[in-house]
Amino acid sequence: MKLKVFFRARVWISTMLALFCMLSQTLPSLADTSLSLGTESKTTNIEEQTNSSKQLDPSYSEKLEQWKKEGASIDHNGELTISGSKLVNQSANANISTGTYNGKNDVLIWSASRDEWIEYEVDVAQGGLYTIDMTYNPFVGTKYRKPIALNLTVDGSSPYLESKSVELYRHWKDKFPIRQDDKGDEIRPSADDKSGWLSWELRDLSGGYVDPLTWYLKPGKHRIRLAGSDPFALESITLKAPHQTADYKTVKGEWPTGTPPVKSDPIAIEAEQMQWKNDSSISLAYDNDIATTPSVRGHITYNVIDGARWSSNNQEISWNFDVPESGYYKIAMRAEQSFVSNRSSFRQIMINGKVPFAELKAYRFMYASGWKSITLSDEQNTPYEFYLEKGSNTISMRTTWAPLSSISSSLDHTIGELSKLSADLRTLTGGVDDKNRTWDFKQDLPTFIEQLQGVHDDLNGVRERMAAINGRADAITQALVTVQKDMEDLLKNPDEIPYNASILNRLQGRVAEQIKQLTYQPLQLDRIYVVPAEQPLPKMLPTLYEKWEGAIINFIDSFKSKRKTNKDEMVLDVWMLRGRDYVNMLQGLADEMFTPKTGIKVRVNLLKDEKLLVMMNAAGIAPDVALGLQQSIPFDYAIRGGVYNLKQFPDFDEYAKQFSPGTWPAFYYNGGYYAVPETQEFRVMYYRKDILQRLDLKVPDTWDDLYKMLPVLQQNGMNFTPVNDHGIFLQMHGLEYYLQDGSKTGLTSEKSFNAFKQWTELQNKYAIDQQMDSFYQHFREGSYPLGIADLNTYLQLNVAAPELNGLWGVAPVPGERQEDGTVARWMGGNMYSSMIMKNAKHPNESWEFLKWWTSADVQSRFGTDLETLNGVTFRWFTSNMEAFTQLPWKEDDLQSILEQWRWYREVPNVPGGSYLMEREMKNAWNRTVIDGMNYRTSLELSAKELDREVQRKLQEFNFVDQNGKMVRSLDLPVITKPWEGVDKYVKK
Repeated sequence: MKLKVFFRARVWISTMLALFCMLSQTLPSLADTSLSLGTESKTTNIEEQTNSSKQLDPSYSEKLEQWKKEGASIDHNGELTISGSKLVNQSANANISTGTYNGKNDVLIWSASRDEWIEYEVDVAQGGLYTIDMTYNPFVGTKYRKPIALNLTVDGSSPYLESKSVELYRHWKDKFPIRQDDKGDEIRPSADDKSGWLSWELRDLSGGYVDPLTWYLKPGKHRIRLAGSDPFALESITLKAPHQTADYKTVKGEWPTGTPPVKSDPIAIEAEQMQWKNDSSISLAYDNDIATTPSVRGHITYNVIDGARWSSNNQEISWNFDVPESGYYKIAMRAEQSFVSNRSSFRQIMINGKVPFAELKAYRFMYASGWKSITLSDEQNTPYEFYLEKGSNTISMRTTWAPLSSISSSLDHTIGELSKLSADLRTLTGGVDDKNRTWDFKQDLPTFIEQLQGVHDDLNGVRERMAAINGRADAITQALVTVQKDMEDLLKNPDEIPYNASILNRLQGRVAEQIKQLTYQPLQLDRIYVVPAEQPLPKMLPTLYEKWEGAIINFIDSFKSKRKTNKDEMVLDVWMLRGRDYVNMLQGLADEMFTPKTGIKVRVNLLKDEKLLVMMNAAGIAPDVALGLQQSIPFDYAIRGGVYNLKQFPDFDEYAKQFSPGTWPAFYYNGGYYAVPETQEFRVMYYRKDILQRLDLKVPDTWDDLYKMLPVLQQNGMNFTPVNDHGIFLQMHGLEYYLQDGSKTGLTSEKSFNAFKQWTELQNKYAIDQQMDSFYQHFREGSYPLGIADLNTYLQLNVAAPELNGLWGVAPVPGERQEDGTVARWMGGNMYSSMIMKNAKHPNESWEFLKWWTSADVQSRFGTDLETLNGVTFRWFTSNMEAFTQLPWKEDDLQSILEQWRWYREVPNVPGGSYLMEREMKNAWNRTVIDGMNYRTSLELSAKELDREVQRKLQEFNFVDQNGKMVRSLDLPVITKPWEGVDKYVKK
């Protein structure tokens, strides 16, 4: 018996060894096959696959807690100062020098224009937690407006997420006195950069912590690296123990006692008269409340700080005031905090640059409707008293949401738990909602119910904490109640959960939306009062009678005409389809630059809806010039004879050379051009430098390069963005969408079929996703480390993804290599345009205005003022390339954008085809990708529909006679060469 067992075991072992030997020869070849793609790359293991698309860096609060457990302390007196000029290493491309800058000698002058880095070495004697203070001077000029963004690493790594992007701010000041327009209304002032030598203790840029960031440095030598692309001068870096701010009771006990009461009058500070602000987009607003000062009845007066614009990201304002005599004062303000129902806002309040006591690290401004008189007080409403020395003093207020950061962390944890549950559910169901299958859910996924119940119960604590911090329940707490109710519905019928798997993703989205709301901290200010402690506060709010009086005055003023016009005076009438600030800014520029030069007066009006233009044109009361119109509008007016043909002006051909030739087909009709380009957007490719480097991948230059990369990305749980623009492929191959005479489409050519096949094979052959919810979010978390998106994404990543600072770049879209070795990247985009109406009273003057408006100097000035007033997210994508290059782009990114611009080409408009092309191309794509129809058959169907509609419209506009014969040609323009005008702006 034992012998039989022995032989059976031998047989089993021999079989397994044979199988192992066979597989050992096969598996390596399989692995090699998966990577033999003509590109040097590597895959990662399953754990790395998961990590690649998740943000694994700990938050500062998590790291600080870990450091404290390791014995890190703030109780030390270590302090180190490094001279900015004493760096020990630098990147090969670092553009640095040492010398004198703005009155200081032996400083580092870092003229960065692309991603660079510098390093310093410090020898720490006392281990512990250190803050980092930098004394710096930003470069000042029209190309330098954003804060200086730096990625700070210690000994080669970023210890926590917030250290990946810290910012050094500028100081701005609004231009006073405020200019007025011809109606007596004030024009919202822009700000001047008043930055000089400044000092700043590094903080997280979102304002999520009341104290500066710290780094744990053990005794010994350490390397500090600063990486960035923004130029500035650096005098010194100081490392020191964190300052510990005592509470009010302790601090007041240290102030002088026995001082006589101050007998001077209250000091009133107009909030709009700030000494400086650290963000140019903190702007002024107009408030017509009877008690708001200053105010001119019947006219717009910018007299308050705009609370909606002063609401996030360490935004700080400082005011200067003179104290007549030393002593104790209380501080009050006329403020409005009614932006979000029942939501409190928080401010860190500083006197002479420092938080005087702990209670002002994050002072709460409770929600209340309308203007309120607010005195800085304790929880018993007893006013705080401040000891101020005679002479010049400052008060500063900085936006913070620090009290709510723990709520954000808890909600992040909730999202993480829901994400895990969603993944478990997908694993169970295979991602398919099979209604014909029955489940015993507690047995099939036994821990799921308990985990979901735990997430539900945890939200109770989050809601209670939120209400306590906020001072009352608000919309966030109510939203969490709704999330809990949805969970309860799932828990009532566990066996139904697999049929409602998508609800977990929706719950994650709703919780994430609440996190976003936490950071919004608006506060509107009219005046600040510094009042002797013994005196009553000045009257800040109107009586009931005054409120009624103000309402009546405002009502009467609304009927008064402010327009001052002379019927015999020639005034160019310009309508602009943009916001009020755009209109006011253009009016100011016209008054300042255009009218004095030409003698032509201009009246710029707000066009709220393009439909009004249609109605006014039909009524014969249209303006001379219309601005800010979608690129499709001029063609619609041109075929109906409603807009001026610019080719009639003798200098048009010379004027047109300053723009890309590929822009003009969009404005062409029947031998004429009917608009000029104003702004211009197109797509570029974004890539994650860190992820591509880890996978040994290079940025693809052609689509063939990308195809070779895709298996590597997909094996690591990543992918490329869906490409929903047919123009990227059809234009790239040089396809002409229409025959040159405009009689039918060119979609049935062999070139068209091949391009359409390549487009649909992204999904059918290369497994790219069919649709995408948010490229920004996928790119940020790393699941799409490569992707094609518009230029607005560039701004979004700069502003809303600071942790990726220096870790991403921009490149032209992949193209097709031509026989001569060049890579064709033809692609269109989206433009806004300006046109002269057919019935313009002053066509020649209108043409002079359009030439002025689209000139490099004016476009550069307009874009600069717009971004200064509203922030980087309002960047003006001007069509004038010379002006475009003067905007504050990172040099490497600008070069990539210009290279893509070289290949810009719009599709000419054809009656019938212009509005149907997009729909039919989408129909063709759906039939091939979703329904599985042959690509050639699908495209032929769409081509037939398009040709039928084009013929019908050509007959309507008399290009085709009743018998279907072409009687006159559209003679469409053809663009076959990339724009050589880019060359002078591209650095070789």
